[in-house]
Amino acid sequence: MKAYGAEFVGTFWLVLGGCGSAVLAAAFPGVGIGLLGVSLAFGLTVLTMAYALGHISGAHLNPAVSVGLWVAGRLPTAKLLPYIAAQVAGGIAGAGVLYLVASGKAGFDVSAGFASNGFGEHSPGGYSLLAAALIETVLTAGFLFVILGATSTAAPQNFAPLAIGLALTLIHLISIPVTNTSVNPARSTAVALFVGDWAMSQLWLFWLAPLVGAAGGAFVYRALSTE
Repeated sequence: MKAYGAEFVGTFWLVLGGCGSAVLAAAFPGVGIGLLGVSLAFGLTVLTMAYALGHISGAHLNPAVSVGLWVAGRLPTAKLLPYIAAQVAGGIAGAGVLYLVASGKAGFDVSAGFASNGFGEHSPGGYSLLAAALIETVLTAGFLFVILGATSTAAPQNFAPLAIGLALTLIHLISIPVTNTSVNPARSTAVALFVGDWAMSQLWLFWLAPLVGAAGGAFVYRALSTE
């Protein structure tokens, strides 16, 4: 139960910090942090929680990561669904706090997106379904590859959170214009629930592509690993 609680808290932090930076700070007049700042914020949420909670639950904070680690043989089957449930619940809680804060400003309109992921007319750059599916699948595969390598017993010790956080930052730098960057179904679900409408109708992609990518990344890593 402590591991599930840690996953709840860590995913809460990821959604509040990452999506919060996009909703509250990205376009703040005069000092907005923009794409670079939002990318860094997502990376920092994972880096900080990996150090804080890694020894308790592994700090997956993401159903795709849990699936990838399960495929790689690093997560028991019995823990997979409880991990995912805790992550989704934590993400929703984080989005709830963010919604309460954001709605404290006059003129706030959740239908504007609330950091939701999308494709087609709801892609920040107008990218197609195929482009969105491809980028989410490939980048999630790469993310799992980094996670598995960085947490290997053969890797330099105590640097895994740094490598993983920087990898997530890089992923956001690449794909925010395409999908607003998911690679994390819990993060996507959390904000989509508050937007409803198009965000919910497109949410299937941001479960399917990251899960497929995570499994693929784990298979490739296992094929190349000497562990």
